[in-house]
Amino acid sequence: MKSEEESTVSKPSACLGVRHAQALLLFLAMLIAYGMRVNMSMAIVSMTDTDLENSFDWGSKTQSLILSSFFWGYAVLQVPGGEMAARFGGKVLVLTCIVVNSAVSLLIPIGAYYGGWQMVCACRVIQGLSQGFLVPSMHHLIGKWFPLEEKSRFGTFVHSGGQLGTAVQLMISGFISSYWGWPAIFYVNGTIGAVWAAVYVFLGSSTPQTSKVISDEEKMYILTSLGHVGEQKKLKTPWKAIFTSVPFIALIVAHSGQNWGFWTLMTEIPSYMKQVMGVDIGANGVMSALPYLTMYLLSFPLGYLVDLIQKKKWLSITACRKISNTIGHWGPAVALIGLTYAPAGDATTAVIILCVVVGLNAGQYTGYLLVHIDMAPNFGGTLMGITNCIANFVSILAPLVAGLILTDQTDPDQWRIVFYLSSAVYIVCNLIFIIFGTSERQTWNEPESKDTDDDVTTEKNVEKVV
Repeated sequence: MKSEEESTVSKPSACLGVRHAQALLLFLAMLIAYGMRVNMSMAIVSMTDTDLENSFDWGSKTQSLILSSFFWGYAVLQVPGGEMAARFGGKVLVLTCIVVNSAVSLLIPIGAYYGGWQMVCACRVIQGLSQGFLVPSMHHLIGKWFPLEEKSRFGTFVHSGGQLGTAVQLMISGFISSYWGWPAIFYVNGTIGAVWAAVYVFLGSSTPQTSKVISDEEKMYILTSLGHVGEQKKLKTPWKAIFTSVPFIALIVAHSGQNWGFWTLMTEIPSYMKQVMGVDIGANGVMSALPYLTMYLLSFPLGYLVDLIQKKKWLSITACRKISNTIGHWGPAVALIGLTYAPAGDATTAVIILCVVVGLNAGQYTGYLLVHIDMAPNFGGTLMGITNCIANFVSILAPLVAGLILTDQTDPDQWRIVFYLSSAVYIVCNLIFIIFGTSERQTWNEPESKDTDDDVTTEKNVEKVV
């Protein structure tokens, strides 16, 4: 329980503080990381264009191997990433992710010339492995840095960087390739990542306690809101309690449903638009980016609205999360069905509906995505690592199922089956989350046994290094 003195600590008078700087840095980290995640999708078009110099004779199977290789490594370090964030702090892991991705991005053109597609695949696997740290570490940092009253807007802002990074990369990669050649795509990404890393080394921090630039007033405001005043011990992860928690299992289901729907859209929509609607959306970077820009823009009013509702105490945090997630899952489910009935050849209507489908999915940012921290802030990174690991295997499964259904990609009826299935997954998974999910603090967040391991001071020592 907070003392009366602690509970009356007021918000700092300054409009901008160190927590705002942390939010901006983490937002940019997500933007840069997701940009490097999808840059190969655009670069490979120029890399395999035989009309251009420095191109490669890679067939469709080879291209598919290159495009999928990132995800071979991505799921591996999700759970260890959450545990490592709790032990070493989120700063060092996010920094490692961006540094490794930037260095490898700079090496990809050389690797392609001298090592062929095999070396490119190896580079992408390494990038995927290091990005396995990203989301669990982000969750850990959000749980440590942002007060309860501001968590929805800051958490949304940070995670939305991924969608903006995807959109920006899709829009500018074609221009970069046209003016400077495809290697410039990787050089620009790598250089921007290196600059961000240099700034984050000096300004970033895993917690307010270890920050060298935060004021005492802002630090106390954050720690009091989160209930982190006093010595923070490293708790042992209650694995049995986590995996036998019904609300947590419901959270896994919600995350898996999100990934099924999102990656069905990400992988199959370009083919549907081209084969059925007669629109080559994949060849148009701006058209490809519009849905993700819509999602990015819609994330902000949702984040502020949830924080306002919490401030006014109109609804409980659990109700807010469930309503947000319903918007994020059931909204796209309905719009996705509508997409299958759009007139063939009507590009404008199809793109508008696609923007609605992807845009409404922004509800996930203030929905299930923050429940990990609500339920157990001490283990937020670990919980995200577990759900993200399982959900990423679902990401691999969804396109495979779509491929089994689509024996004829020009048949609208087969596409309706794919989209109806995705809508059903969205609806059922969110329904399970509504019934069994909760944002209430779990008893296993603070195990009765508060034994620390020998590395209680590890996080502080790592902070001194970086």
